[in-house]
Amino acid sequence: MNLLLSVAFVLCWSSGFVGAKLGTEDAGAVTILMWRFLPLAAVLAVAALALGRASWRGLTARDLGRQALIGLLSQSGYLLTVYWAIQLGVSSGTTALIDGTQPLVAGALAGPLLRQYVSGRQWLGLCLGLAGVALVTTADAGANSGVAWWTYLVPFAGMLSLVAATFLEQRSRTQVTPAVSMTVHCVTSALVFTGAALATGSAAPPSTSSFWIAIGWLVTLSTFGGYGLYWLVLRRSGVTKVNTLMFLMAPVTAVWGAAMFDEPFTPQTAAGLAVSLGAVAVVHSASPRAPQAHGHHPDEDQDEPGDGRRSPTRVTCRS
Repeated sequence: MNLLLSVAFVLCWSSGFVGAKLGTEDAGAVTILMWRFLPLAAVLAVAALALGRASWRGLTARDLGRQALIGLLSQSGYLLTVYWAIQLGVSSGTTALIDGTQPLVAGALAGPLLRQYVSGRQWLGLCLGLAGVALVTTADAGANSGVAWWTYLVPFAGMLSLVAATFLEQRSRTQVTPAVSMTVHCVTSALVFTGAALATGSAAPPSTSSFWIAIGWLVTLSTFGGYGLYWLVLRRSGVTKVNTLMFLMAPVTAVWGAAMFDEPFTPQTAAGLAVSLGAVAVVHSASPRAPQAHGHHPDEDQDEPGDGRRSPTRVTCRS
């Protein structure tokens, strides 16, 4: 089951880069993101009302505020930078490469922030994964030499935004169902992008059918598929392993591009895909080990007994 979820996550998440390329051919980043999230948020809000108060019972205003912040970082901040970078001329492969450095950042921070043990074998897999992603995207980055250097900082900022959201969620002590978190995240993004589109005069969608095909693609595959599976795999497998799967995004995006846009799929692309697959295998075969640190969690608050909040969970990387 974990293998199937991982495969589905990689395919759906990488489809977002393809959907961004489809959408930015007809409209700007803010317009696409507004129409991606506005109808989605409306549907999820209606569904939340239909489900009643059971899923929301026990959640405080602080819990909902934390979920809104997670959504702001993991959806609004991350997606805006990815779409904007592609709109500025950074290729989808290079954007995926920069996004693929996330596991190294998350792995470096997992110990001090989450008390997760990251073994030497896992670090080897992380470094192999970065090498595989670099193989796929090096030639593509060279072909985009006309793009201003600072544009490559845009997807890097988005990667950091997603890392921050991941750790914020992992340090939360309140269990929130996926349906509730998805609703809060999408409503937050809808408000952010609708406000930005109205403020910049870019709310009107283009009349082309390809734009709405891209929106349907992004809602179905990227949001429900990629984004939903990200949090599911994160809870089942831990932050290091789920972020290691990010190494597969660049080579898989290259496969998407070759199939849909006739982009070249070179032997270097195939080699990078093979190395990235090997990196994931190395990390997932690493021996489990218990966390090394104990004591007071830095994010612990002095909650009153019996307030319904669970104690902080120390997540351990397990293979």
